[in-house]
Amino acid sequence: MKKVLIITYYWPPTGGAGVQRWLKFSKYFRKFGWEPVIYTPSNPDFPINDDTLLKDEPENLTVLKTRITEPYDIYRKIMGKKKTETVNQGFLSEGKENSILQSAMIWVRGNFFIPDARKFWIKPSVSYLSDYIKQNKIDAVISTGPPHSMHLIALGLKQKYNIPWIADFRDPWTQIDFYSQLMLSSFADKKHKKLENQVLTQANKVVTVSPSCGADLEKLGNRKVDVITNGFDTDDFKFNNDLILLDGFLFHHTGALNKDRNPYTLWKVLGDLCKENPELKKDLILKFTGKTDAIVFESLKEQGLLENSQKIDYMSHSEVVKIMVQSPVLLLPLNNTPNNKGVLSGKLFEYLAAGRPIFGVGMPNGDAAVILKETGAGTLCDFDDYEGTKQAVSDLYRKYKSNQLSVNSSSIDKYSRESCAKQYSDLLNEIAS
Repeated sequence: MKKVLIITYYWPPTGGAGVQRWLKFSKYFRKFGWEPVIYTPSNPDFPINDDTLLKDEPENLTVLKTRITEPYDIYRKIMGKKKTETVNQGFLSEGKENSILQSAMIWVRGNFFIPDARKFWIKPSVSYLSDYIKQNKIDAVISTGPPHSMHLIALGLKQKYNIPWIADFRDPWTQIDFYSQLMLSSFADKKHKKLENQVLTQANKVVTVSPSCGADLEKLGNRKVDVITNGFDTDDFKFNNDLILLDGFLFHHTGALNKDRNPYTLWKVLGDLCKENPELKKDLILKFTGKTDAIVFESLKEQGLLENSQKIDYMSHSEVVKIMVQSPVLLLPLNNTPNNKGVLSGKLFEYLAAGRPIFGVGMPNGDAAVILKETGAGTLCDFDDYEGTKQAVSDLYRKYKSNQLSVNSSSIDKYSRESCAKQYSDLLNEIAS
């Protein structure tokens, strides 16, 4: 078999969304003639651990680990947090923060930690992996970001050894939704863009997760960008017994929900419908599994929906998948930010595999809306479309009351992790031939 070195910050027992793409692709690579070799930190600072994901590691997989230095202990000390407290990603706040101090920390992060807080791992990793490559044949390299420091490690190896390299963008770099919130100086902005351009122009292949993100990267790098979406693992949806739907007119959101995805209009609609129809108020349940921004619950309180909400801080991935299948409606709010057309949340594909109606909030012509329409798996309403949202929710409630709350989606096989891994192996064959 040919060998591919995969450079990723996220690897089990780290949990959360960031680990899924490359854990699952690595699971199927051997089937297509590629042996994965994983390089990851031995001590990542990440808020979630999920030991159940270890079952997806291929047997006898080589996982290379070295220590990483990150500034989060200093951040905790400055912010008055305990050493054991986790640091949330993506501007997600679960409580009240000192806004002045928080803003100062964001400014420091954006202007001094370029491209991100893992920058101190770049040089040691290039050195360590150079020694490994001298002693072991590696046919190709894949780097996956964010954090985009992973791409700079691969760039260093590319410049030293000219190894075929794919840069995999799970999220954009300078076009990510919170880039404008980093309070960058003109110098820092130029440095981010210079590093991004080096990655885009020097990688043999650039891959991203959605057509719109691909189009944006093509403009930035003036080159072709391949699109390989996230997906679902069919093994995750094999259950030994039939699962019974949870009670209630239940909207369930899984994963992190930050303020940029807080669906204000949906909460307003549900609040108004509850006032109009006490029976709906009695039936309604809003369930949040995962890190959820405090502003979401403030919005629910404003609409009189706090008593209808349930919050679970964390479930293992295997538990979350099972509860997806049992949820009457799966909630998919997308980012209400610039460049949001290409947002394709990884949970969308697992929602598809769960076979439950999906209620999305986002751009009607965005990439997620296209997939929902193509598969017939649900509906998506614009962020501020009050009347359209009210009609869609009312339709779902009527179906719920008549026991017809189901979905008949078309074939979704092309979004399986195995199918996506096959696409990736084809790219590897192309650059390593």
